[in-house]
Amino acid sequence: MLGGGFLLRRKNRTSQNMLPQEIIRKKRDGMKLSPDEIAAFIRGVTAKTVSEGQVAAFCMAVLLKKMEMDERVALTSAMAHSGTVMDWTSENLPGPALDKHSTGGVGDKVSLMLAPIVAACGGFVPMLSGRGLGHTGGTLDKMDSISGYVSQPDVALFKKTVRETGCAIIGATPDLAPADRIIYAIRDVTGTVESLDLITASILSKKLAGGLDGLVMDVKFGTGAFMQKYDDAVALAESIVHVANGAGLPTVGLLTDMNQVLGRTAGNAVEVVEAVEYLQNKNVDPRLHEVTVALTAELLVVGKLAKDVTEAKNKIETVLKSGKAAEHFARMVAALGGPKDFMAKPKQYLKAAPVVKDFYPAQKFRVSAMDARAIGIGIVELGGGRARPTDTVDHAVGLTNVAQIGEEVGKGARPLATIHAKDEAAFKHMADVLAKAMTATGGVAAELVRRRIAV
Repeated sequence: MLGGGFLLRRKNRTSQNMLPQEIIRKKRDGMKLSPDEIAAFIRGVTAKTVSEGQVAAFCMAVLLKKMEMDERVALTSAMAHSGTVMDWTSENLPGPALDKHSTGGVGDKVSLMLAPIVAACGGFVPMLSGRGLGHTGGTLDKMDSISGYVSQPDVALFKKTVRETGCAIIGATPDLAPADRIIYAIRDVTGTVESLDLITASILSKKLAGGLDGLVMDVKFGTGAFMQKYDDAVALAESIVHVANGAGLPTVGLLTDMNQVLGRTAGNAVEVVEAVEYLQNKNVDPRLHEVTVALTAELLVVGKLAKDVTEAKNKIETVLKSGKAAEHFARMVAALGGPKDFMAKPKQYLKAAPVVKDFYPAQKFRVSAMDARAIGIGIVELGGGRARPTDTVDHAVGLTNVAQIGEEVGKGARPLATIHAKDEAAFKHMADVLAKAMTATGGVAAELVRRRIAV
């Protein structure tokens, strides 16, 4: 009788500890949560038995009291398993399922080249991408600029495209990591977006749900990055790499510079053109090439498609020069509803802005600093991005021929950029943004790939 009563009291106490308010209280008081408690809370988020107020309180408690590494792993895993988890083993792919994620920047079109390069080297890239928000561009918005391209296919078409073309750049389906969408929407309006623990779980939950065999993270720092301070970016990279590996996903991270526009374009359709020309070995920007090769090489090694970075880089150069990577991009576009001859005449299938003009500064100078964030915001104001998730995007506007740090600009030299705008007023506004964002004082170009993070 005594033993039975003890068991009953113990069971009741365990059940009480799984109440959302008790889990919140425990973290609020700085205590460590168990994997079971974290899993129970996330199940409640998805089932709507945990209220929005409780999610907000939990996020604030995590922001203020932080999580230990094994708590981050448990949170990430629970969010990843809050919906469907892709299983590529059932597809019998003859190579690993690999992906890359960037923390975002201005002119960052690396995914558009990396996916087909990896496919050409024997990997398979089920790339679940996002739309732009704020000053950073979104990979999905770039792909949406291609006439006919279906960026939100059903699962059957998604799998078919990956299996037959080696890569598919699409948006995450609603049933992948649904807890993350719920939690992120609440974080966005409760001042808890900056939590390193929650950022890590948000990024990785979708990748874990994608059923990957390997991941490379591009964590950016600088004026155009989400994490502008280098030390903050290092902390995020270390968190992501350790949590991903702890959750069973082999991951390597690179710290890359975002103190200037990456490549020569920034926008949507204009970035697609630069990516196509890159794959066709035309007008290859050295900085864009360096970061693309660095990230792709790491991914090939993680996926065991190359024994080391040197071999990986040799394979990358081979598939680029042979045109094999370009072929995979063309096949992916066609498989997802885009034009079959897109690579032959991309501009025919991309909208063009009504006003396209070079902008020169009033006086000649050499660019030594750039506020990439200001340029990104300027593109949003042109219509090329979103201030709110519900905003529509003008895929035609943006910048081409963007000057880089170290280059001389002005009449008799080169323009700051060629502006693609909807009208003269928008052109003049973007010109003013560029004149203020690019200066002759502030430093010199930084090392592009600063550091590698691995376990």
